[in-house]
Amino acid sequence: MSSSFASILVQVFVPLAFPVVAGILLKRIKGLDTKPLSVVALYLLSPSIIFTTLLDAQVSAEDIGITVSFSFINLLTMWGVSVLLGRLLKLGDSEKSGLTLVASFTNCVNYGLPLVLLAFGQAGLHKAAVYIVLQIIIVNTIGVFFAARSHFSVKKAGLAVLKLPALYVAALAGLLRLSGTTLPESFATGVDLLAAAYSPVVLVILGAQMASRASGEWEPRLQKAFQAGLALRLAIAPLLSWLTLTLLGADRLLLGVLLVLASMPTAVNAVILAEQFNASPKFVSRCILWTTVASFVVLPVLILFAGTNA
Repeated sequence: MSSSFASILVQVFVPLAFPVVAGILLKRIKGLDTKPLSVVALYLLSPSIIFTTLLDAQVSAEDIGITVSFSFINLLTMWGVSVLLGRLLKLGDSEKSGLTLVASFTNCVNYGLPLVLLAFGQAGLHKAAVYIVLQIIIVNTIGVFFAARSHFSVKKAGLAVLKLPALYVAALAGLLRLSGTTLPESFATGVDLLAAAYSPVVLVILGAQMASRASGEWEPRLQKAFQAGLALRLAIAPLLSWLTLTLLGADRLLLGVLLVLASMPTAVNAVILAEQFNASPKFVSRCILWTTVASFVVLPVLILFAGTNA
């Protein structure tokens, strides 16, 4: 088992670490501004990889049904556990909102897609496509509600979703598949080039963001919330995800892919929502950093588990 664990680290996480470390160094040495890169990733590279993946994905109706069911069951269970923990620990309102964000939203796009591709191959990426699109929608709708609680704006959430190009390219890919239309080879090659740039660019962004999160003052009063956030992301989320997927009857590959995606570190978008709606952004930011660091140990174990016990 130890040799298998080492093999996963070498084959999957060492390649991922190169652009992440490069991002950390660029941030530390050159003060890399990730905002322009984030715009490129969000509006160009992410839609490209989602488009090509959905267009070529070999996903059955049963897999789609299981993925959709799992997405919402997992969201509700993680929300429920975070609310319960917040009450038991007597956290403040902003920390409760922050804990919900930490528990419910994972970095399954920026970190998850490259990881799935390396760990499960193209077939795994096909299985991940529907889940990824659903998560993009959920984080920009329900995520706003979780962050804002009593003062959320339905209009704002709706507009945030409508501004995401990934949704439109997903719809376009669906229409092309239904109509049986084939893209011209030159056009398909161009989109493939953009899609290929997705993984290294977003991993550089992730590294730079980790370097940013490592700085800043820490408030001791947030320690209970921080520990609860780590427990939710690193232990409770994988356990509940495995149980749910087993009960839903997911096949070996689908179970492995969704288990890993649902157990990813806290989404970077969570701190954006936390800052916007005062949901304890310092606590959320710290959780993003340390769940990402811990993921280099936790996720290889889950990949190994999925491969031997799914």
